[in-house]
Amino acid sequence: MGPARCLALGGLLALAGLLEGRLVSEQEAGFGECDRFFYAGTPPAGLAAAAHVKICQRSEGAERFATLYSTRDRIPVYSAFRAARPAPLGAEQRWLVEPQIDDPNSSLEEVMDEADAISSVNNLGSKQALHADYLGSDYQTGQLYPFSLSSDPDTATFTLTNAAPMTPSFQKRWYVNLNSLMDRALTPQCGDGEELYIITGAVPSDLKVKDKVTIPEFVWLAACCAVPGGGWAMGFVKHTRDREVIEDVMVKELEKLLPFKPQLFQNNCGESEQDTEKMKKILEMVNRVQDEERRVDSEGDSGTLSSTRSTRSTLLPPEASGERSSLLGKLLGFTATPFTKLCQLIYFLAVRILKYLVYFLWYVTKQVTHGLESCLYRLGSATISYFLAIGEELAIIPWKVLKVMVRITRAILRILCCLLKVVCRIVGIPVRVLVDVATFPVYTIGAVPIVCRDIAMGLGGIISLFFDTAFGTMGGLFQVIFTVGKQIGYKITFDNPGEL
Repeated sequence: MGPARCLALGGLLALAGLLEGRLVSEQEAGFGECDRFFYAGTPPAGLAAAAHVKICQRSEGAERFATLYSTRDRIPVYSAFRAARPAPLGAEQRWLVEPQIDDPNSSLEEVMDEADAISSVNNLGSKQALHADYLGSDYQTGQLYPFSLSSDPDTATFTLTNAAPMTPSFQKRWYVNLNSLMDRALTPQCGDGEELYIITGAVPSDLKVKDKVTIPEFVWLAACCAVPGGGWAMGFVKHTRDREVIEDVMVKELEKLLPFKPQLFQNNCGESEQDTEKMKKILEMVNRVQDEERRVDSEGDSGTLSSTRSTRSTLLPPEASGERSSLLGKLLGFTATPFTKLCQLIYFLAVRILKYLVYFLWYVTKQVTHGLESCLYRLGSATISYFLAIGEELAIIPWKVLKVMVRITRAILRILCCLLKVVCRIVGIPVRVLVDVATFPVYTIGAVPIVCRDIAMGLGGIISLFFDTAFGTMGGLFQVIFTVGKQIGYKITFDNPGEL
């Protein structure tokens, strides 16, 4: 039996459809039987819109995954599924359409090929993308829930409601990233993977393919592990620009990047009980995947990462896995292996050096930041202490002014007391003492001429002594010169009597 679908129009209109003879009521919240693909059975909150259609994707009588589809952008908002299981081999690529999206009154209960739907579905392509919209463009139908992660033996993931426009190179890298993350990082850290809930989505840009199908600005993945006592939640973002490496983010940060700022997991996937050690191991493995992707970029190879190959890594959709390497390509690859290894070694060393340099700069920045914080803290403390001291001084100024006024009053009183004592002493001085005091100026004026005469005589004596000293010194010098000359003359006479 082919796949059947359950559709519900985002909160405002429900498009009823039969699922294995079961009618989904208009009042039913969420995705009906596909709620089990969400953590705690609760779809992301905050994404309700008139153009959003809820789809419960079914195949072979069982629910496979859930999709929230935008009829305005004609791409899925997200697809939700449980932990991946080994993929089937040899699935046929058959891109299918949903008849009930374009024609709510259609009696068709199953998805069908686009070619068959042209004659049996009214308004086909009015609200959903068609495979014909991608023909002749540079974009391919890229699955948000890739076939390589599905356990569906049929083609449930090949519905166009699970596809968004992707370039061939980006599509390969997106599939490889998903396979690597699931095989090496997410599933190993969530027990047997039975409690691992995955949501992959696309954020629309302003560009469109043939002015119909919106090209994503970036795609994202959110994972929630609900293992009791050891759960965790992680998010990942990959921009559609070439050579962009997948980025790891916290789920709360991812929610801020998405339109409408939704809550992807109820209670943030048991945030209070999450295991940080497992999250660290996941981030370590994610860093390896990122390093491998950067190395592939440096080698100019957009193919599958050599170190991320696994059972699922080779199970890409037919258009991605149909390219075969020729004998000449293998020969060239064999001869270029030493050079490639050397380039890989150089790249590895360069990445390590750059990584440690970034760590060093981060450490220096951290230390400088701590130093600045310490200086600012000390400056703030000193400023506060300064203002507190000023406040204390201003507060005690009135008291100090009062103390000064009291001291001034005491000093004035002491001066008055001293004046009274002086007056009393003056009154009690004998008359003879007063007479001596009164005649003191007379005696002083009379002694001035005598003092001046003595000063003049002293100055004259000093001048006379100076002249005597000068003339005596001159006479002594002349006497010495004369004596020396006389001795020299006698010596010349005795040494040269004939010449004389």
